[in-house]
Amino acid sequence: MARTPTAERDPKDRRDKRDRASDRERERERDDEFVDKLVHINRVAKVVKGGRRFAFAALVVVGDSKGRVGFGTGKAREVPEAIRKATEQAKRQMVRVPLREGRTLHHDVKGHFGAGRVLLRSAPAGTGIIAGGPMRAIFETMGVQDVVAKCIGTANPYNMIKATFDALVNLESPRMVAAKRNKKVGEIVSRREAAAGAVGADAANDAASAE
Repeated sequence: MARTPTAERDPKDRRDKRDRASDRERERERDDEFVDKLVHINRVAKVVKGGRRFAFAALVVVGDSKGRVGFGTGKAREVPEAIRKATEQAKRQMVRVPLREGRTLHHDVKGHFGAGRVLLRSAPAGTGIIAGGPMRAIFETMGVQDVVAKCIGTANPYNMIKATFDALVNLESPRMVAAKRNKKVGEIVSRREAAAGAVGADAANDAASAE
C-alpha cells in the first residue's frame, strides 16, 4: 500500500499537533507561576523475603505567592520521583487563603492536628515571617510577608503542616463575615480597628503604670 505523501496528509493531524504543543506550553506556564519547597524527606524501609527494600517519602508545599497554597506527600524508590509525586498532589489540593493587604492574615487563628497545636497571628508591616521551618515554607509559598506563628506539642513536620492548614482554612475575611451577618464590610472593619485601638491603649497604660 502506497504511503500518503507529507503534503497530502490530513490537516486534522496538524491541528492535533498544534493543540498538543499549545497544551504543553500552557502547562509549562502554569507550572512557572507556582513556587514549591521541599519541607521534609524521609527514608523508609519495607522488609521483604530477600531483605529490606528502601524507598523515600517526600513532603512538599506549593503556592502561587498570591494566597493559594497546598501540600502533598509522595513515596518512590528514588528521591526525584518522590518529590515529583508530592508536588503533583500539592497542586491538586491547593486552597485559597484570604490575605489582609496581600501581606498578612486578617485575624489570629488556631489550628490543631493530632498532638500538634498552632497559633497564627497577624502582624504589622515590617515584622517579617516569624515561624518554624515547615510553617515558614507555607507562608513563603503563600505570599505572606508579615506573620507570627507558634507550634506547640509536636515537632513532626507532617502534623505541623496539617495543623497549620487546619488554621488557614478557618480564616475569614471581613467580606465573608459581613455576608454571614448581613452587615456592611465597613461596619466589620471599623469594629476591628476600634478593638485594635483599645488593645493598644491598654498596653500603653500598662507600660506607663510600670514606669
